[in-house]
Amino acid sequence: MSTEDLERYEAEIELLLYREYKDIASMFRYVVETERRFYLANEVERIVRNEDGRTYVELKMRDAWVWDMYRTTRFVASVSIVTFKDVNIEELPSTDI
Repeated sequence: MSTEDLERYEAEIELLLYREYKDIASMFRYVVETERRFYLANEVERIVRNEDGRTYVELKMRDAWVWDMYRTTRFVASVSIVTFKDVNIEELPSTDI
């Protein structure tokens, strides 16, 4: 497989992933961005911890979808993350409005 073939394949996979995201985004309540991943989730718990002068964030999500083109299963029942980096959590607008 050439580099061009690999790039074309990855572009196709990313387009499919974007289409999947557009199709399912309305099923979720929150968007969560970390330094490594992008998630959609229906429950998010953020716990800020401070140990030995270092602050970190623990995230617990339930009923989630993971933006990752290399995963075979993107829908997961629960996710737990620990990070020392920034975390962005946004509540999506209700479709009832």
